[in-house]
Amino acid sequence: MATTSTAEPYLPETDRLPDLARAAADCRGCELYQDATQTVFGRGPAGAAMMLVGEQPGDVEDQRGEPFVGPAGKLLHRALGEAGIEADRVYLTNAVKHFAFSLRGTRRLHQTPKRGHVVACHPWLAAELRAVHPKVLVALGATASQALFGPSFRLSQHRGEVLHLPSEEQSPAAGPLVIATIHPSAVLRAGEDRQAMFDGLVADLRRGAALLS
Repeated sequence: MATTSTAEPYLPETDRLPDLARAAADCRGCELYQDATQTVFGRGPAGAAMMLVGEQPGDVEDQRGEPFVGPAGKLLHRALGEAGIEADRVYLTNAVKHFAFSLRGTRRLHQTPKRGHVVACHPWLAAELRAVHPKVLVALGATASQALFGPSFRLSQHRGEVLHLPSEEQSPAAGPLVIATIHPSAVLRAGEDRQAMFDGLVADLRRGAALLS
């Protein structure tokens, strides 16, 4: 049973990233914390011009406590490099901060977070947006896109478009420009289309980088 339906009670009074990360470590906003190893908060400079949002931490991220350090993260870093984006200058996070999984023997298999998990965790993402205040926001995959634009958003219809966040999601002053694209894990799952999908991800990242200028 979830202790609350939202992470809101666990947010600190400030939007400083170190304070947010410390507070998120004790979040009990949904039941996912019960089985996950730890909260996996975002990582990157507070003043990053570009922010990337994925779905949730995976098994490796859950164990190490850092976002995008598993197989999908390694592929994302390679894609960022090919797009001419310095990975250490972007802010990386996820829509959901705890690993959702099912057990198969001793293996922990990824499960797509439920809408309730995304909604419960949303206050952390909103706080990160306020703290980082990026110029460009890249949503990686359907879950991240729907965390920002709502459950009716269809990635297949809006991929690669330059989008604007709903007014209630905007950070102070002008909100960021948004590009929605596939999650790097989709590339890993692809068969003979893997290279084409990777190239498409790189192209979308380049489009996002171009918006910075």
